[in-house]
Amino acid sequence: MPSIPNDFNNVDVRVIKSTYSFLKDTKIRKKLLVGGAGSGKSWAIAQYLLFEKFYKEDNIRILVCRKTLPSLRKSCYRLLQDMMRQYKLPFNLNKTEMIISHKEKNNSFWFSSLDDIEKIKSIEGINYIWVEEATEIMLNEFMQLCLRARALNCNPDVINEIITSFNPIDPRSFLRPLTVKPDDDMAVHHSTFRDNPFLDPEYVRELETLIKHDLSYHKIYNLGEWATSGNLIYNNWDVVKRMPPDSWFDRVGYGLDFGYNCPAALIKMGVKEDQVWEQELMYEKKLTNTDIIAQMKVLIPPHCTNHEIRADSAEPDRIEEIYQAGFNVHPCEKGKGSIKLGIDRVKRFKIHVMHDSTNLIEEKQGYKWKEDKYGEVLDEPVGYNDHLMDAERYFLGTKPLEGSNIIVLGEYGVGVA
Repeated sequence: MPSIPNDFNNVDVRVIKSTYSFLKDTKIRKKLLVGGAGSGKSWAIAQYLLFEKFYKEDNIRILVCRKTLPSLRKSCYRLLQDMMRQYKLPFNLNKTEMIISHKEKNNSFWFSSLDDIEKIKSIEGINYIWVEEATEIMLNEFMQLCLRARALNCNPDVINEIITSFNPIDPRSFLRPLTVKPDDDMAVHHSTFRDNPFLDPEYVRELETLIKHDLSYHKIYNLGEWATSGNLIYNNWDVVKRMPPDSWFDRVGYGLDFGYNCPAALIKMGVKEDQVWEQELMYEKKLTNTDIIAQMKVLIPPHCTNHEIRADSAEPDRIEEIYQAGFNVHPCEKGKGSIKLGIDRVKRFKIHVMHDSTNLIEEKQGYKWKEDKYGEVLDEPVGYNDHLMDAERYFLGTKPLEGSNIIVLGEYGVGVA
């Protein structure tokens, strides 16, 4: 088996020293890692659990949680596997039950969502717990998790741990007072993107521009501080458990926002009179157009490829390539004032967001108008963390294609023809 790094001098393993040292050296049961965007919290936690627990200790079980299963699959579940492959570490994968194991040491990672806390109660023998994006969960869920990490550890000098990681995006969260005045069995580590020397320079520049555009975004995403996002754009939405079948809607379609260093975003929307149901389908960085097409072929069933897709009109070559791949994709409407007009059209609907669309919910919660240095609100949204908001606007804010089963009522209201 490849050697596991014991220090920070191993050239094959890059660690964020301050965060990794906190995890390794702090002998306290509950560890809260709060920080801004790009601070590398999740990366450091994954390394810590691998190097200090999974490949070093014996007979342990590690539970990794997030609010919903789709978000967990796309984040921690994928991250740990990618990291093991990158470092050429041995592991066994049970895809059906989402369990990663090391048979020689009798260790395992278990992955579970928290949309049903009863699932957690059935998992026994847990030594360590990692809760990713902990602001998504409620206090009672956190307390229930604290009761789970109670399995005996083979090493009497090692304590069981509950590690939470989160951005301070919701000042109403039960976690906020704990970061200010932690309990005796808690330790808090604060980090920002300045602590992460491995960030892409373009992403660093994007973060640095926030101080010019919005003070509260700067506090949350750059400084990693709790702040209230005022001047929110949307309040016409809620979160729901289920999406009706396509046949029930007057109109079904998709919005697509391109990205590479920022996430490519695909959202499905079903329109019924003045209401819209939305589901996040894609939210991922480093996707080429070929990657996007491959994912769309999985995410959009063959019988739905004729549904209208509206994409960023600034990328005509990419749109044409996707069209040639068999999708009914067309450019959105853009021009002077088109963003404000598109937002106004989205506001005319009552929006129902699927509960597992975690990035879509986060963007909705933080989507706000810019302010100038005097605090005056401008007719322009803050251009950060808005990829699904753009994709939503491309579809709902653009006039339906002629020949569809939609007629225009007023200024882009819709009804059945």
